[in-house]
Amino acid sequence: MTKISPYGTWESPITTEDLTSRTVTLSQLRVDGQSTMWVEGRPNQGGRNVLLRRTPLGLVEEVLPMIEGAILPDIRTRVHEYGGRAYAVHEGVVVFSHGGDDRVYRYDLNNPSDGIVPLTELSNRRYGDFEIAEVRDIVYAVCEDHSGEGEAENYLVSIPLDGSASRDSSLIKRIFGGTDFVSSPTLSPDGTKLAWMTWNHPQMPWTQSQLHVGSVDFDGEIIERLTLVDETDVAVYEPRWTLTGDLIHIDDSNGWANLYRTEGFEWHEDEDVNAWMTRLRTRRLHPSDKAFSHPHWQLGLHSFDNFDEDHLVCSWAEDAYWHIGTIRLDNGQLEAWDVDWWPVGNVAADEGRVVMLADAAAHTPAIVEVQRGKVQILRSSTWTHLPEKLVSTAQAITWPTRDGEESHGFFYPPSSPDFEGPADELPPLIVMVHGGPTSAARPGLSLFKQFWTSRGFAILDVNHRGSTGWGRPFRERLNGNWGVMDVNDAADGVSYLAKQGKIDSERVAIRGGSAGGFTTLAALATSDVFTAGTSLYGIADLKILADETHKFESRYMARLLGAADANDPIWAQNSPINHVENIKAPLLLLQGSDDKVVPPRQAEMIKSALEKNGQTVELKIYEGEGHGFVKGENIRDSIETELDFYRRTWQI
Repeated sequence: MTKISPYGTWESPITTEDLTSRTVTLSQLRVDGQSTMWVEGRPNQGGRNVLLRRTPLGLVEEVLPMIEGAILPDIRTRVHEYGGRAYAVHEGVVVFSHGGDDRVYRYDLNNPSDGIVPLTELSNRRYGDFEIAEVRDIVYAVCEDHSGEGEAENYLVSIPLDGSASRDSSLIKRIFGGTDFVSSPTLSPDGTKLAWMTWNHPQMPWTQSQLHVGSVDFDGEIIERLTLVDETDVAVYEPRWTLTGDLIHIDDSNGWANLYRTEGFEWHEDEDVNAWMTRLRTRRLHPSDKAFSHPHWQLGLHSFDNFDEDHLVCSWAEDAYWHIGTIRLDNGQLEAWDVDWWPVGNVAADEGRVVMLADAAAHTPAIVEVQRGKVQILRSSTWTHLPEKLVSTAQAITWPTRDGEESHGFFYPPSSPDFEGPADELPPLIVMVHGGPTSAARPGLSLFKQFWTSRGFAILDVNHRGSTGWGRPFRERLNGNWGVMDVNDAADGVSYLAKQGKIDSERVAIRGGSAGGFTTLAALATSDVFTAGTSLYGIADLKILADETHKFESRYMARLLGAADANDPIWAQNSPINHVENIKAPLLLLQGSDDKVVPPRQAEMIKSALEKNGQTVELKIYEGEGHGFVKGENIRDSIETELDFYRRTWQI
């Protein structure tokens, strides 16, 4: 029999221990023959990233021994601060970046007695996005060089696999530079050509970027190159070679991130080694209103792979949901697979075996294998089982905005098999705003969201204009409107739910991290819809952040604000710090002490300003945490603090 209890007070079997000690993050999924490899982030080990392998016999094991017999490897790169692809594997040879010292190391699974071999010296250089060219005994990598004055320098390098450069850094060869950023080196099957991406300030890689292809010599250096894609306001994603030597890439020249195939790279006897440059032809594989990739905040996107010589296996977003299927290389025919899983953007394949990171309406993120129509879970991100009646399933909703357009999101009503709210009471609402702001809310099962809904809170997970998955025009609607349109979309979503009688409009919180934290602060400063707010490493002063943040997104805010000059009035007008007198709702600030993306000063400034005005504000700074919390004890404390904050604010 269910108990009648006020919303927000329900007892729940989901604890903060479930979100940390019984949960891991899964990323960087790859296949090496019949083995499956991935990186597992473990909050209960201080956020260490562990490289794991599942063998063909089904044994899951940690891949790497300790470095120098004493140091646990942490598979992490700090390139662009957001990191991403921190290892590569080829026929048992693993190359990785260790987060403890930013050095690159090699480990050969075929010769484990050799141990872990350092490939680079200790330095102020970071490496990532590795591509092993074993026939040349080198690995290509993106290098982010912090050894000089001013901004870091980014360029493409080759590193010897024999370890010689760990003693003599001059053996690391710079093979391409001169652009602000470079990424995604990928070697053709015959080893004679290299493709890569670049972009320059003030662009981000998903606003305008270039695709290059070059011939490489016996030493792996680029002999000659051409630029395959370089168009105004066209972004390139994920260059990757087919098994037969064609080059696949994604670009958004038609407003959607669609797949393209470039042919003509083959070599004919008695012709010049660079003759291929004169006969390349590129065509779109499947023109459609589908997004086959997403903004590359991190290195190493892998949204598609070779299924066989005639097909790619690919993932795509359509109508707020992600799909998996195959596409024919000859005619672009797309076939969706009915597997009841939504890919999370990491797909890999080998000889008809497909593995992907995916989630589902009733399952948290997991590594899933699809082979001959059968689906098998290889690794789950959590060991907590949720009863079906406890789960609040995402409801996709679309609501009208005040300016006559539309915004989207997922609504989660409170759900518990043991409790229900009083008949005369409506549930409090937590509005969640994603980061980016180019990211997107997903409908897959999330323990974090269920933590709240199982206690009697409703959730609105907002995909405001500016989110990814509805095409480039929808994403770019936020340009020049950041801090206004995202706030209005969130507030209009609350009004939409309130009119339907689904939530208590007097108890509405808004919360978000990074760009979502900025939206949170802006919403409290410009709207009276929200009666509480939680900002995780959010932006309070846009101009100061532009002076202090890292290279990767140092010019990004200019695009979002529609003004390159930080002295333009809109920079001050849209900064929450300049409107603290309008913030009446209680505010909770959660911040990492080592955050290089949004430094702690942002949280400290707005706390001080609010305190001077006599407003209710709380700040917790977590030592050793960066832009996002990874240590179990800090994750637990931040969630428990936020829960207590809402209960005290609304006197639940």
